[in-house]
Amino acid sequence: MPRIFDYLYIFITIGFTVYGQLVLKWRISKFGPLPEDILEKLKFLVSLLFDPVIFTGFAAGFLASLAWMAAMTKFDLSHAYPFMSLNFVVVIVLSGWLLSEPITPQKILGISLIMLGTVVAARG
Repeated sequence: MPRIFDYLYIFITIGFTVYGQLVLKWRISKFGPLPEDILEKLKFLVSLLFDPVIFTGFAAGFLASLAWMAAMTKFDLSHAYPFMSLNFVVVIVLSGWLLSEPITPQKILGISLIMLGTVVAARG
């Protein structure tokens, strides 16, 4: 198997991680703000926990962990881990597109620096 396919484990990890973050934010925003009262807060969080869509976000986190373990059999941590910073890039871009969150010039600059840093770290 060519080395390029080994990177699939890293990108699967990123994909599941990003999915989990986006679906959690999307679904939680449908529930409204966190209540102030401690008992209401607990009921609110439990209702989130049992939401089927939110559960898929947790499942995605678990699958991301499995893919990451597979990636760790193929790469040194110091080589693979910088790719995890791409989670920030993809989440910012997709949250702007799918959740209508603002993408400011500062975020664009930050995304650019993250991508440059990922390239530098991965080659080092």
